[in-house]
Amino acid sequence: MTIALNSAEVEFALYNSSLTYLLPAMQKSDFSFKLPEELIAQVPLPVRSASRLLVCQRHSGETEDRQFSELADFLQPGDLIVFNNTRVIPARIYGKKDTGGRVEILLERMQDEKKFIGMMRCSKTPQPGQKILIGDKRTLIYEGREGDFFQFSSDEDDIAELFEEFGQMPLPPYIHRQADATDNERYQTIFAQNPGAVAAPTASLHFDETILESLKIKGVNTAEITLHVGAGTFQPVRVDDLNQHIMHSESFDLSAEVVEKIQQTKAAGGRVFAAGTTSLRTLEAASADGELKAMSAETRLFITPGYKFNTVDGLITNFHLSESTLLMLVSAFAGMDEIRHIYQHAIDKQYRFFSYGDAMIILPEAQTVEI
Repeated sequence: MTIALNSAEVEFALYNSSLTYLLPAMQKSDFSFKLPEELIAQVPLPVRSASRLLVCQRHSGETEDRQFSELADFLQPGDLIVFNNTRVIPARIYGKKDTGGRVEILLERMQDEKKFIGMMRCSKTPQPGQKILIGDKRTLIYEGREGDFFQFSSDEDDIAELFEEFGQMPLPPYIHRQADATDNERYQTIFAQNPGAVAAPTASLHFDETILESLKIKGVNTAEITLHVGAGTFQPVRVDDLNQHIMHSESFDLSAEVVEKIQQTKAAGGRVFAAGTTSLRTLEAASADGELKAMSAETRLFITPGYKFNTVDGLITNFHLSESTLLMLVSAFAGMDEIRHIYQHAIDKQYRFFSYGDAMIILPEAQTVEI
């Protein structure tokens, strides 16, 4: 999927493509923890909202073990939750080189109807111009490298249609099984509308109609943004010095209507909660200069401890991988020492981790975790 940008948005995207603040001296290892393999959730629970909820207070490290079905108890009338309505496309596709070798391709993003970039796994990298057979008659052409990714094209097929016909749901690499029919539903959120993501905004996977009804009764409002999660979210940080890390780019859309909802919420004394790191990244990218603006743009915003949050007051999120940029983001939001304590508590209490795992809510500092 491509997004057309006007000149102002291009200027913003370029500004937002690098760090907007000076990182303190931090190393990747500052965000390392050991996780028992058995705590990595391999399948979703039978009911979306049946997961556990670890309730935390921002910058305090206090924790309370609850159930996600109790989420509304920790919110107040007039609060606003912002969801990401991106839809995951069947972005993993298998084929064979014309020499017979097996190839696995994970789409990163479409460049136009006939071209895309992605990750590739095979025994030997094809030569530029080499064909890859998909199914019995379809073909892709390997064009060469593009940074950390590979470029492909098709002379005949619409790329989106090709992936819809032959692609599989792109489960993360830490889920050690093939995607099945259950994942076609459960690796999508109930908000999924706009196709373009290759990974789910997993914090929203816990929400179902029962939870939404409880929020409505409590007087909690909702809004939706779009950020298309790219395959770069699975890429490890390869440098020790975080100032040297080049953050992957993702496209987002924030409407004027949602900006107005956020402004009205804050003016009335309500709090803005991001449902997931993707919603948080969108809102902070769009308010990087201190003022939230409606826009469609690309962002490389890399949030680590030291970042000043401009829009988001609270965060609902899953538990993230060791040394990942997402763990760095939640550490910036809740505090590094606090997150170390919170994650150790989650491990000790046998919480389920990662995409199909349990959730946590980080409450604004002024609110206690007692009900």
